[in-house]
Amino acid sequence: MTLTTILIIIVILALIGAVPAWPHSRSWGYAPSGILGVVVVILLILLLTGRI
Repeated sequence: MTLTTILIIIVILALIGAVPAWPHSRSWGYAPSGILGVVVVILLILLLTGRI
């Protein structure tokens, strides 16, 4: 597996885990998914510029 594939899998799992519908994270609001959204945007920019 390449580094890109591993990063994509980790980000997808983190996005699923950060959904505020789960009982343990209802009081967190949308902050975790917002932070992960920023991480996804940064990874997409790095992918498009060829740095990853």
